[in-house]
Amino acid sequence: MTEPPPTDRREESADDCRTSEPQRMLPADFAERVFDVSPISIVVVGPTGALVFANERATQTLGMTVEAITSRTYEQSDWKMSHDDGTPVSVDEHPVTRVFETGKPDFGFEHWIELPDGSERWLSSNSSPLVNEAGEVEYVVVSFEDITGLKRREERLTSEQVRRLEFRANQSAVPPSLRRDSGEMRIEIDSIISVPDGKTVQYMGTADLSAREFVNAVEEVPHYFEVRLLSTTNGYSRLEARSKSATVSEIFPSLGGRARAIVIAADEVRFLGELPGDVDPRQAAAGIRRFHPDVELVSEELVYSPHLLYDVVADALTDRQMTALDAAYFSGYFDTPRTTTGDDLADNFGVTRQTFNQHIRKAQQTVFEYLFEKSGENAR
Repeated sequence: MTEPPPTDRREESADDCRTSEPQRMLPADFAERVFDVSPISIVVVGPTGALVFANERATQTLGMTVEAITSRTYEQSDWKMSHDDGTPVSVDEHPVTRVFETGKPDFGFEHWIELPDGSERWLSSNSSPLVNEAGEVEYVVVSFEDITGLKRREERLTSEQVRRLEFRANQSAVPPSLRRDSGEMRIEIDSIISVPDGKTVQYMGTADLSAREFVNAVEEVPHYFEVRLLSTTNGYSRLEARSKSATVSEIFPSLGGRARAIVIAADEVRFLGELPGDVDPRQAAAGIRRFHPDVELVSEELVYSPHLLYDVVADALTDRQMTALDAAYFSGYFDTPRTTTGDDLADNFGVTRQTFNQHIRKAQQTVFEYLFEKSGENAR
């Protein structure tokens, strides 16, 4: 009698697994339960743009109930979302819009959002499509995290850096005589000095206009009066202009930075300036928009800013001493021959010539002290 062939234990094991498979099927509501207890905030957007689901973590991150969240759409009109420069996130550039249009995931989108209590949070989100049998995007699943703490730490780490910013507006931001049909014209902003009457004295220069054209053009700007040519050397002209009202250039120093230049090109004008690395660039954007509502941030660069002699001296001088030294230098007080006298500068600051001279002498003494004595001590 022929014996049956031996049973293959691998086949037997596979049969056992297939037999036990139904016993390991997940509950019907398993996915929803996982979503709800996820440590990551999750919302689901339906084909009409409405939020159809929000998990518990999302309610904590957004400070809203599930009902409040799912009563909204993902569009800007329902949420106050903005880029790092303060410009609103439009529907067209929203990652959910891109996922619906392309059917592809969109990862690493970061933005500010204003919560119902008025606070702002910095969120990072990932958006993925959920497609139907026809391959069409039916829903978009958005996971997001509150990384405001990381954002703040990043800002603290950049406190020794300078943030170089460039904003752009249309050509209507400058007087007609400065507008260009082609090419570019650059006006350097050397210094902006606040004077006691609440106005400012600004020093600027350019090599792209003749001295007369430069003076005439600045005189056309409604903010300025008493425009005075200081010097013209090798085609580069410098002037002094008193302002009777606030100007765009003052936005940067008001935030602890400095204005660098104004670049005028065909159809646009660009405002260049620097801010301390830990200052939010949205503050500068908001300030410039008071003058030019259409302005936008077009470039941003962080560069290392070591604690140089200027910073040390600036900390050692009083505000009046620093202002006097700044004005004296950029106005040509130290030039030979002088383009500005002590009387001129004293008049700007509304003080006597003797008081102004005291400020200058004390400022000079401090500069020399740090240059020849304290820096030498550190070197030794």
